[in-house]
Amino acid sequence: MLSEYFNMIHFAAPGLFWFALLLPAMIFWYFKNSSRLQAGIKISSLKSFNGPSSWKVLLRHTPFVFRLLAMAFIIIALARPQTRNDEQQAEGEGVDIILCIDVSGSMTAQDFTPNRMEAAKAVAANFVEKRLTDRIGIVIFSGESFTQCPLTTDKGVLKSAIENIRNGLLEDGTAIGDGLSTSVDRLRSSKSKSKCVILLTDGENNGGLIGPVNAKEIAKAFGVRVYTIGVGTEGYAPYPIKTDLGVIIQQQKVTIDEKLLKSIAGETGGKYFRAKDNAGLENIYKEIDGLEKSTIEISTITRYTEKFFPYVMIALAFLLLELVLRFTVFKKFP
Repeated sequence: MLSEYFNMIHFAAPGLFWFALLLPAMIFWYFKNSSRLQAGIKISSLKSFNGPSSWKVLLRHTPFVFRLLAMAFIIIALARPQTRNDEQQAEGEGVDIILCIDVSGSMTAQDFTPNRMEAAKAVAANFVEKRLTDRIGIVIFSGESFTQCPLTTDKGVLKSAIENIRNGLLEDGTAIGDGLSTSVDRLRSSKSKSKCVILLTDGENNGGLIGPVNAKEIAKAFGVRVYTIGVGTEGYAPYPIKTDLGVIIQQQKVTIDEKLLKSIAGETGGKYFRAKDNAGLENIYKEIDGLEKSTIEISTITRYTEKFFPYVMIALAFLLLELVLRFTVFKKFP
């Protein structure tokens, strides 16, 4: 506990610790004067003085010890002990980003841990945490699309919105065009110089009011880059299927329209990625994080809190004890 306290202490004037050299000088001067004041009476025998020493004699140096301690604490106080607190403020121009996430039934497939949707939510939350000055929004889609969270810099609101994503919120299906067009609509009025959508899906477009090709053209018209992520292993993946007897796991073929996703990404200035496991998905978001750089200026404000007052009070206490002892218990009479 004490070591932790001193690890937090910073001294504003450490050069004043040189005054600590006065302490050995005081000790030398004290004992030199004490020996000079010894009685000079000559006696023929010490036999009568061989009794037990008085406690006053044993403790006769106590006032001087208190004076030394008082001086030591005064020196510490003069060195100005302080605690330091660094506050960082991030300023700059960020990127406006929409996370467009597929929430169709196939996203419950368990080729990711624990499944595709939960893996996507975890990496999305981690991505949000790292983007300090960006405005981020969330759009979900399956058979239709919905704005889960509009553009905001509030990380708490974004994380809560991501946590609340689950299958069954929308009509089932995979309306990639609707998801992308809703995402672009959220960026349409953005004044940011950099706007992008990260579209994550595990299937092929099979519904919606707006086709993926039309949504791609809308994104191009508004200068929105689209990064597309296809989620799913090669071949077959285990899907939970609800039956009258409960939930059973059944192997189903993974069908991702990679040609479409590559076209959307390539024509809007983005990039297509394929995620086959949790680690791969995490690396994709890290790569996108590196591609979409924000202009950030981080300023550090350092605040100091003075801690010399307790040392001053301790020094005064030792001086007071010395005076009390010197003029009471150890008082010298002429």
